[in-house]
Amino acid sequence: MEMNDLLQKAIHASVKAGEAILQVYHTDFIVENKSDDSPLTLADKRSHDIICSALEKENIPILSEEGRDIGFSERQKWRRLWIIDPLDGTKEFIKRNNEFTVNIGLIVDGAPVLGVIFVPVTGVLYFAARGLGSYKLTDAGVLDQIGKQPLQDKDSDLIEDPVAGSIENLTGHGHRLPLGRSNDASCTIVGSRSHATPELEAYVRKKQQEHASVDFISAGSSLKFCLVAEGAADIYPRLGPTMEWDTAAGQAIAENAGAGVFLFDTMTPLT
Repeated sequence: MEMNDLLQKAIHASVKAGEAILQVYHTDFIVENKSDDSPLTLADKRSHDIICSALEKENIPILSEEGRDIGFSERQKWRRLWIIDPLDGTKEFIKRNNEFTVNIGLIVDGAPVLGVIFVPVTGVLYFAARGLGSYKLTDAGVLDQIGKQPLQDKDSDLIEDPVAGSIENLTGHGHRLPLGRSNDASCTIVGSRSHATPELEAYVRKKQQEHASVDFISAGSSLKFCLVAEGAADIYPRLGPTMEWDTAAGQAIAENAGAGVFLFDTMTPLT
């Protein structure tokens, strides 16, 4: 299937998942704890089910934070796979600070080639694909059109109106990233709102010694990748435990906006 078709389906799935998340967000939801003590809500589960139902028709394996535990012996055979975080920033969701996202990434030979990040509360959509570039879409009318399209069953086309959610329509109404970058001596760092660590504080102090001026922005979920992709931040140091679904979609959006995503210790590209 063409990359644009896969991107279109991923965008549609993310918007529909975002609608389901908001339905839970505006209720007195219950918070469970997973085996690693990380929180889980009904919104995580509903988003996972919607995205998997939408994407499984493509016969591409799916790795989801809320999915079954798939051993590496099986995963290492996958040349292509979807990596999704149905609700990135569950802690932000629980705090009701609006900084949570839906993340969908497509990986080919270890590299993210497509990424979608949707922010349910604000209705902002970030999307990217290799050869297309990265875009930010804030047009409520376009997103409303996408949201009105029903998710079809596995034997039907996913989107009834191909024009409303077409990539040409979305890029035409969106803004190509980056929106602008600072060229002065200052440095803007974006970091986690819920996972501040001594390592991050030490990194900020180091940058303060290297630059005339250092600003720090706190943000939740994969929005930090998006701020770098936009050019609103220069760097996002992630120095704590990290899983594939934390980075897949954000890496695609950042890289296709001209940024780089590297391992901290070796400065080699993240795979």
